[in-house]
Amino acid sequence: MKEVHCIKLGTSLEGLERAPYPGDLGKRILDSVSKEAWQMWLDHQTMLINENNLNLFDESSQSYLKEQMKNYFFSEQDIDQIEGYTPK
Repeated sequence: MKEVHCIKLGTSLEGLERAPYPGDLGKRILDSVSKEAWQMWLDHQTMLINENNLNLFDESSQSYLKEQMKNYFFSEQDIDQIEGYTPK
């Protein structure tokens, strides 16, 4: 088990087994995001896809999700929220 200091949750947790995204961004996620935080992102991403009716074959949808993912983990910028959804 690989452990990382999770940038999202601020503590040492089990890391991902492989990069979940290609290129430098994938390596950055692999090195600094825990499995738990990655699952949180996947749940949020699913809501973004559904709420915004995104077509994952559309390049603009892919770019939007990539920017949201970068903001979710590595930016002080706010991520888009789901209308009517209140996190627990």
